[in-house]
Amino acid sequence: MSFDALLAPVREWLVEQALGNGDIVKLFETTCLRLNSVGIPITRARLFWPTLHPLFTGETVLWEQGAEARLEQFEHRDNLSDQWMKSPLKFMVDHKVDTFRRRLSGPDANADFELLEDLQKEGFTDYLLLGTTLGGTAFRVHEDGNSRGVLATFATKAEKGFTEDHILALQKTQRRLAVACKSGIQSRITDNITTTYLGERAGKYVLEGQIRRGDGKRTRAVVWYSDMRNSTRLAETMEPEAYFDMLNAFFSATAAPVVQHGGEILDFIGDAVLAIFPFESDEELKNAALAANHAVADANSISVSVNRLREAEGLQRFGYGIALNKGEVMFGNIGIPSRLSFSVISPTVNEAARIENKTKELGHSVLADASFARLIPEFWESLGQHQLDGVGHKTELFSWKNGQTG
Repeated sequence: MSFDALLAPVREWLVEQALGNGDIVKLFETTCLRLNSVGIPITRARLFWPTLHPLFTGETVLWEQGAEARLEQFEHRDNLSDQWMKSPLKFMVDHKVDTFRRRLSGPDANADFELLEDLQKEGFTDYLLLGTTLGGTAFRVHEDGNSRGVLATFATKAEKGFTEDHILALQKTQRRLAVACKSGIQSRITDNITTTYLGERAGKYVLEGQIRRGDGKRTRAVVWYSDMRNSTRLAETMEPEAYFDMLNAFFSATAAPVVQHGGEILDFIGDAVLAIFPFESDEELKNAALAANHAVADANSISVSVNRLREAEGLQRFGYGIALNKGEVMFGNIGIPSRLSFSVISPTVNEAARIENKTKELGHSVLADASFARLIPEFWESLGQHQLDGVGHKTELFSWKNGQTG
């Protein structure tokens, strides 16, 4: 039985999806349901693709008949997993083939992989794996083990498995599915990259078209500025690899809490971090201040733990300073027309950097000005009026009561 006429609407729908920017999980789920509806007995399906993400090396959509599809992500690993090494997927990419099929029941059954043995025990009768390269790139494996194309698996519990007409129909549909998926994958990768390198808010503005020099908007924010102590001396006396490792330990301890509590890192300026907790209303201001306080508490606590571990391993400890204030900032593009940075500028930002510089002089790791400290006074203690470099008036500074000193 030829499925060409029945599949025509499915293929046309996939072309429409390729022209859009839909959710890839829903796309794959709907594709499986539509294939079921024309008589192709898919019971279980998986869609795999590599990705560019600081945490994940690949992603997969899992669909089973009667359940909603779900997304899973694979973390970067130093070594390839046993599951991958023993999988039909690796066999397929190693042998540069685009179709892999195994009957799991009847006289021709061949469950020659552990996954296939498991499926056989669960009552599956047939397994099909199809691969499609993307962007003309050779179908091969990354160093971390992921193919550079889209891989789709289809399994069935139908008594006689897939017929040859079913196989042909799935093969014909796979290329259109891969094209539709490519659009969704590229969109996900674009979002990953802009969020990783620009931050969530800045990345959103850029993708919405704010890519010219001067594009931006005024906003109110709690400004966070932190810096590692003695970085110049350490960079000159430590091996580059050791210094690089310490810098990342410092950022993990003092910058990661900003993101975890809803702040947005705008820039890593050498060994310094510029971040904001934006707000619009007075209620949001209170929440932003609490979030920044929680980030300070976590940064202090994590730094103590990380430095203890580093010291136990004979590694150099790091010190730091953190400054907080609030005010209006200009959030947008600066630079030259062909090379821009999305950041914040304003006297508030400049003063935050000057306040952080005072942490060394005053012997406190965390300082804030009155505009911020008085939002949650129980956490802060006044150190009196101080002159900030380049600021025409004295500023009352506050130390964090639960913070470290020195």
